[in-house]
Amino acid sequence: MTDLLQRRIAGHADRQPDAVAVVLGRQSLTYRELEERTNRLARILKQVGCERGDRVGILLPKSVEAIVGMFGALKADCAYVPIDTASPAARIVKILAQCEPRCLLASPATRRLLEETLAAGAGMRPPLVGWMDERGADALAHAPAFSLADLSAVSDRPPDFRNDPSDMAHILFTSGSTGAPKGVMITHANVSHFIDWAINHFGTNREDRISCHPPLHFDLSTFDIFGTFTAGAQLHLVPPELNLLPHRLADFIRDSRLTQWFSVPSLLVQMAKLDAVRQGDFPALKRLLWCGETFPTPALAHWMSRLPGVSFTNLYGPTETTIASSYYRVPRCPEDDRAVIPIGTACDGERLLVLDESLRPTAVGEVGDLYIGGVGLSPGYWMDPEKTAAVFIDDPCGRNGERIYKTGDLARLGDDGLVYLVGRTDSQVKCRGYRIELGEIEAALNALDALRESAVVAIQTDGFEGTDICCAYAPALSAGISPKGLSKELARVLPAYMLPARWMQVERLPRNANGKIDKTDLRQRFQARDPEAGANGDR
Repeated sequence: MTDLLQRRIAGHADRQPDAVAVVLGRQSLTYRELEERTNRLARILKQVGCERGDRVGILLPKSVEAIVGMFGALKADCAYVPIDTASPAARIVKILAQCEPRCLLASPATRRLLEETLAAGAGMRPPLVGWMDERGADALAHAPAFSLADLSAVSDRPPDFRNDPSDMAHILFTSGSTGAPKGVMITHANVSHFIDWAINHFGTNREDRISCHPPLHFDLSTFDIFGTFTAGAQLHLVPPELNLLPHRLADFIRDSRLTQWFSVPSLLVQMAKLDAVRQGDFPALKRLLWCGETFPTPALAHWMSRLPGVSFTNLYGPTETTIASSYYRVPRCPEDDRAVIPIGTACDGERLLVLDESLRPTAVGEVGDLYIGGVGLSPGYWMDPEKTAAVFIDDPCGRNGERIYKTGDLARLGDDGLVYLVGRTDSQVKCRGYRIELGEIEAALNALDALRESAVVAIQTDGFEGTDICCAYAPALSAGISPKGLSKELARVLPAYMLPARWMQVERLPRNANGKIDKTDLRQRFQARDPEAGANGDR
């Protein structure tokens, strides 16, 4: 049932007030405490002038206070805007200039970033500052409108809500091709439809202990947070510093007795390559979910062979369609490292369409552009009708008034009725006259035991080839392998024209703020190197 997201903790605060709702290290809140604190924050946000439709910026690290901030904003009839605290002030200023938040929540952990941001944005209307701490506010350069200490004097009764399910719940900013971040608008109804489907599909209940690994500005965390609180379960915030420590992350899953894990695959690949998962590990874990990238089949098989009692599900969907639009539960451990895992079938209320250049459905097996329609579709980009119109188009299949979203992914419909990703429209390159899908090269690299991780990017050249195929790789700890050796291994499964021309060995592949491999960074690294360097020179 579509509902306002802020209502999803109130019932549990009545039925199980002392049950733990959210945990980070030694800090935790019960459902009663979470309900009361968010009610107080909502009331004080209204007191300082927040109204229906206003935006509240969340300039907080992943924390209990950030969760309180999100729900407090929703209960004040506002939309929250989670901001990546690893971003430089100059980028945050661009986000604030676009969404013009009425209030910006900060804490001692982001104090320096707050002051740098407000100084860098001297020309914009400064937002009110809400200080989510009981100390230190008096030394701020910009006096806060309120601090956490002020909340104790405010009633903890629920405020009156004026918003409805069609109102924005949050704006998630993603990278824009022009250099300006794009704000994806997501409504209460968008999130509610997916959460209600997922709770029913996965059987989530109050006994679950659910991970929250992604950063809070990444849409995967939306599922973790609202799925947990809808079910009355426990949300376990994963400390970001564990991302670089696969064995410590495995300890976290064990010690927290997690029943559900959800993340991008890159992290799971690292844990597999470094052998952080024991046979029969994580006895409490019931399901492992991933989204955001392709999970290389060898790493997936590694996990499935060690955790035979766990269900493994691939979720797929861009930010613009709210968390995920399709799912596929892998029925058994893959026997072939080259086996392709489908993105599966549409979630309830969603539609996947594979269309040709004339926007007609493709035949089975034929590659086309992947479009998504249905209940998860965002209203578009905040204050950017031109970008919205470019990718949110009228449904060509005769559904009056409905829109579909062009994902930028290439896909095909299999004989089994499932949808398979083929790659990105921008990852098909032409080299020496051949059309090449970079994902096929990555799949072959991922099957090599000598590599811990790898990624392939293309660099435009003025030469005959037209494009240089470039591979960045991190060797397995026990392996010492050269580009010449890697080319020889790849030549066993790929034609010569698909072999990378340039190589770069790294200790670890760069990640973006969402934990995905940062291919933009890799392209820049290759472009900064000697363009004449070949397989023997690029080391």
